[in-house]
Amino acid sequence: METNVPRMRNRDVNPCIEESDGSQKCMDANNYDKTLCSAYFLRYKNCRKYWHNIMLNRRRNGVKPEMPTAQERQEILADVGGKPY
Repeated sequence: METNVPRMRNRDVNPCIEESDGSQKCMDANNYDKTLCSAYFLRYKNCRKYWHNIMLNRRRNGVKPEMPTAQERQEILADVGGKPY
């Protein structure tokens, strides 16, 4: 059985590793009480939504790769003044 763990930890593939890790650390620190980590979950959800929309736009415009690389994402975030999520 193949897992997605290496792929999901690849910064060029997953733009929301930092937000995912934050959610997991919050859950670990709060004995898995989801109500105490809702801000982290929202940040992760907004991150995924933001980059998904960029990926869709790139796909529509024929840009490859569809998901910007980690370096490209840093440049995109710098252009918009930081994380908009």
